[in-house]
Amino acid sequence: MMNCRFDALTEAETTTCIFDWAAGTRRSHVIVTVNVAILMMMARDTQLAAACARADLVVADGIPLVWLSRILGTPLPERVTGVDLMARLLDEGNCRGLRIFLLGATEECLMRLVRRVRERYPGVTITGHRHGYFGPSEHADIVRQIRESKSDVLLVGMPAPFKEVWCDRWRDELSTPTILGVGGAFDVLAGVVPRAPKWMQTPGLEWTWRLMLEPRKLWKRYLVTNTQFVCLAALLVVRRVFTKTSRVPGAR
Repeated sequence: MMNCRFDALTEAETTTCIFDWAAGTRRSHVIVTVNVAILMMMARDTQLAAACARADLVVADGIPLVWLSRILGTPLPERVTGVDLMARLLDEGNCRGLRIFLLGATEECLMRLVRRVRERYPGVTITGHRHGYFGPSEHADIVRQIRESKSDVLLVGMPAPFKEVWCDRWRDELSTPTILGVGGAFDVLAGVVPRAPKWMQTPGLEWTWRLMLEPRKLWKRYLVTNTQFVCLAALLVVRRVFTKTSRVPGAR
């Protein structure tokens, strides 16, 4: 879809993959959650596009992508968001002794998240954590810290396209079974940013909630990229209808 490969997996199936990888070797697997904004970024960012192409799993983080996949005849079963996937991992990992490393967010937000995870999920081990404000000179040291932690999952709470490109660049050196970028999930699960109510999530209106919370930061991302997506999606649908019509016997 728009030159991006998507894996038709549910949230439960994606979670199963993560625990299967944790039970295997230390070979790194990268999961990318692609939403409309990232899909639009890929058209002009070759590094991001290459990172997504090399990922082991690419799941749809957004109802509009699921809807479009169904219209195009290659349906995705459901959306798999970074925040929901992280929450499910913590919930199931609480009974399975999951080991996680947290990378991203501000120091204040990160420490709130660490406290919440330890309080609510005592069966989950936080093997290490590091805020997301660091420069290129610190990359190698952070990678070493993560590798030596022997975590099952590295959760990266940083913005796109940095997290996708960074995870792809260091995946082999990290030697972590699952490397998962979760975007703003740290802020939500730490209680810093409230999540949109269910009645807004279901019809795909979660973006309007976030826009209302952070208009200066997100207006361009949502209003401009969403408009671009709608135009491109409409073009894809028209092409599909035209192609189907042209294949009908006797059609002109």
